[in-house]
Parts: sequence; C-alpha cells; structure tokens
Amino acid sequence: MLHQLLLLRHAKAAPGSASLSDHARPLNLRGRQAAETVRRAMRERGLQPDLVLVSSARRTLQTLERLEPWAETPLIEPMDALYLANPAQLLRVLHSVTETVRSVLLVAHNPGLHELALRLAENTRSAEAMRLAAGFPTATLAEFSLAGPWRTLGSGGLSEGVQLRHLLLPDESPDLAA
Repeated sequence: MLHQLLLLRHAKAAPGSASLSDHARPLNLRGRQAAETVRRAMRERGLQPDLVLVSSARRTLQTLERLEPWAETPLIEPMDALYLANPAQLLRVLHSVTETVRSVLLVAHNPGLHELALRLAENTRSAEAMRLAAGFPTATLAEFSLAGPWRTLGSGGLSEGVQLRHLLLPDESPDLAA
C-alpha cells in the first residue's frame, strides 16, 4: 500500500516572554494567515489526511485549527511526545501508525521536523529536494509518498521507498511570508 506523509511545521508564533512558556506561545497574525494559506494549498492539491498527529504545544494546535474545516474529518491525536521531538522520536510515533491509515499529517517543530524531512529526502534528486535542503521555515509543508509499511520507515536506509512529492514553502505566496 502506498502511504502519504505530510510534514507541517507550525506557523509563525509570538515571541517568547518571561510570563509565557515556550509550550504556550500562540500564533501571531502572520502565522494565522500563513496557516490559512496552507489550508487553501492543501485543498487545491487534494491533500486530505486520515490521521493528524500534532504536538501538544499551543502554536501547533492553533496551526491545525486553521486547517479546518476538512472535507472528511481526520482522527486527530495531540501528543506531548511531539513537542520539540528529534527525528528518532518522530519516527517512533510514525512507526505506531496502523497500516490501514493511508495518509498522516504530522504537525511539529524544528529542528527535528526539518532533520527528518532531509533524511527522508536524501535519495531525492530534484528542485524540491534542493529547496528543502535550504531550510524548513514556519508553515512549510512537505509531502512524501512511502512504498512500505509505517513500521519500517527508517529501517534499511531511512529514505528507502520514500519520495518527496511536493514542498510548499512560505515564500511561494505573499500570504505565507514568515
């Protein structure tokens, strides 16, 4: 079964402050607008996840809220384990996805999300991969196809059977400028 993995970095958040924990930082106006632009881009491309795995941080949850409404409501799982997770932690979460799930949207944070995307795209030689190598700013969406089961993602070479299909960067749209 061919699977789809969508990696989305949360949209732009308000700066940190002494009175607000990093986990509680909300989206700023630019971030809210960027997330809505991502929603439109996902609809235009027919990207409809079956399952959304989202960090429990306020900015990731607010990014996800801006992607609604869905044509078909996915199962949404907020997870503390995704907050500032490294690539190995992100992979462990993805390995737990059941095989009947065709498409997963993972909404999380850098640097772990960008590092995972780079590792997944390491065998992709395209303009998309070159742009991915340059960075993964807020509100960036990467679409991958996976030829194997979720539980084997990362075994036998992380990018084996994985293809970077599309990369939507904030600078592609004036609304997304971060």
